[in-house]
Amino acid sequence: MRVFRGHSRPVPAPVVLAIGNFDGVHLGHAALLGQLVRAAQQLQLAPTILTFEPHPREFFSPGSAPARLTTLREKLELLGDLGVAQAMVCPFNAAFAALSADAFIEQVLGRGLQVRHLIIGDDFRFGHGRQGDFALLQAAGQRLGFGVEAMQSVVVDGERVSSSGVRRALASGDMTHAGRLLGRPYGMDGQVSHGDKIGRQLGFATANIRIKHNPLPMTGVFAVEVGGLGDKPLPGVANLGIRPTVGGTRPLLEVHLFDFDRDIYGAHISVRFVQKLRDEQRFPNLDALKAQIAADAATARAYFKL
Repeated sequence: MRVFRGHSRPVPAPVVLAIGNFDGVHLGHAALLGQLVRAAQQLQLAPTILTFEPHPREFFSPGSAPARLTTLREKLELLGDLGVAQAMVCPFNAAFAALSADAFIEQVLGRGLQVRHLIIGDDFRFGHGRQGDFALLQAAGQRLGFGVEAMQSVVVDGERVSSSGVRRALASGDMTHAGRLLGRPYGMDGQVSHGDKIGRQLGFATANIRIKHNPLPMTGVFAVEVGGLGDKPLPGVANLGIRPTVGGTRPLLEVHLFDFDRDIYGAHISVRFVQKLRDEQRFPNLDALKAQIAADAATARAYFKL
């Protein structure tokens, strides 16, 4: 995938475009992107997305913004897997937020992206004060020469698929429902880094991944499957949180892989959360923590029938 930062320099050629935050890249996004790829094939143009960094709600309300489901890297990788060839990542700052809807159309869609066909979600609004809507885009398309279509919502088990719905499922520990909305198990990716080696002292060596999702969409102990270390995912147990027993303050993902002893420092791995086992909690001492880790590992092994 080609990635363009900002909209001041035009892309090399006209595009078919979808716009959105695409946080989580759920089934609704996948349906929209399928429509994008089909339209791009018909017009023989690059299927392209426009997204924003940070999320607009993080800019406007940093203290109450929703939890990130995906980092920018995770999001772009998932979009690429669905056939997106190009991404324009617009920094969402004061200048961008101040753009009027008309200026957004002229500067970003017209000059920056040379849009020939545009696909949006049914609830998409844009421009300063969220003044832009589907009708304004249609009128602009007739004037500037691009088509516009809106993607209807995708419904699963009577629920409209949305990033907020995924967040609710994760926060409640319902990994099965989150997976239904996403079309895959929820996961996080990252590079394995050196930690404080407490897990090794307790008899459960862990792969430590510093997490950039802040705030976290969920915390707790999970049965997980880990990709990136072989031909098939490896089973394990993971703690996602701040590790209150050892005085942790930063989000960390610690993964103990079953029957595995390779050195994987520096490896980029993907961790898929398949079952929540319990909430994260503080223990009175390391012995109590060690006993609970052993119990968690046994529960996860039973889940995987190991």
